Amino acid sequence: MLGRTASNLFWMGRYMERAENVARLTAVGHRLSLTPDVGSGYREDWKTTLATAGCPDPAAAGLTRLTSDAVQKYLLFDRQNPSSVASCLEAARTNGRSVRTALTREVWEALNTAWIEFADYKPDDLRPGKLPELLDWVREKTALFRGALQGTLLHDEGYRFLQLGNFIERSDNTARILDTRYSTLLPTTEAAAGERGMYQWETILRSVSAHRSYRHVYKDRYRPPKVAEFLILSREMPRSLRYSANHVMRALAGLSERTGGGQDSLRMANEANDKLRETEIRTIFQDGLHEFLTDSLHRTAEIVNTAAIDYHFN
Repeated sequence: MLGRTASNLFWMGRYMERAENVARLTAVGHRLSLTPDVGSGYREDWKTTLATAGCPDPAAAGLTRLTSDAVQKYLLFDRQNPSSVASCLEAARTNGRSVRTALTREVWEALNTAWIEFADYKPDDLRPGKLPELLDWVREKTALFRGALQGTLLHDEGYRFLQLGNFIERSDNTARILDTRYSTLLPTTEAAAGERGMYQWETILRSVSAHRSYRHVYKDRYRPPKVAEFLILSREMPRSLRYSANHVMRALAGLSERTGGGQDSLRMANEANDKLRETEIRTIFQDGLHEFLTDSLHRTAEIVNTAAIDYHFN
C-alpha cells in the first residue's frame, strides 16, 4: 500500500473519532453551563473544555469572552479551528475521497452524507433545544461510519490503518480529558470533595459516555481512584487507555504481519500496552497522575511518529 493511501486512511479514522469526541465535550460543557454557578463557575469549565479540545489559549483563538454561545460555535463550526466538528468532517471526507476506491459504498456514503448534512446546521441555529439535536446527530453519524467499517470493509491493511487512527485519537482524547481535570481526581476526603467535586467526576465520565458503565461495574458513588482506574486500566471500557492501547497494538501487529515491516512502532505499542496491563492505580497516584498522563500522551505521539516512518506517511 502506498504511504499516501495509508496516511489518508489513518487520518480519516482520526478525524471521524475526533468529531465525535468534540461533540461529547461540547455536550458536557453545555450540561455544566446549565447547572448552578458553584465555585469557579461554568466559564472555567468552558476553559477546561477548550484545553481538552486542543485550545489552551482561548484569546489566541479569538475567544475573548467565554460565553456558551461563543465556545459552542468555535467547537462546532469554526473552520479556523482544525478540531471543530465542521473541520473534522471536511478533513475526513477529503481523505476519504482521495482513497475512494479503497472504501466500500457504505463507508463512503456514511462519510459523505455526514459532511453534506452537517451543512444544514448553522451557527445561528444553536438554540437550547437545537444543540442537543445536533450533538446527537454527530454521534449517530460517527457510529454509522464505524458500523459501515466493521460490517462492509475488508479487514486488510486499509482497515488496520483506519483502526490505528481511530484508537490513537481515542487514547489521546481520554488522556487529555483526565489530564485537564486531574486535580479533581486527586485523592481527598469525602468532606473536602464537596458537591462540585462530585459533579466534576461525573462530568469526566460523561465526556466519554462512561457514567452508566461505571455504576454498573462499581455500584458505588463516584470516587477519584475508581474513576481514574476505570478510565485508565479497564480492559472492558471501550474508551479507557488500556482498551485503546490494546487496539493500537493489534492494528500495528496486523500491519506488521501483512507487510513484514513496522517493527519499531509495534515494539513501542507493545511496551505501552504492557505498561498499562502491569501497573496499578495505587502506583499511578503515588508516582503522580499528571506525570503518568503526560507520559501516556508522549508515548502515543511517539507511536504515531514512528508508524509514519515505518509506513512512509506523515
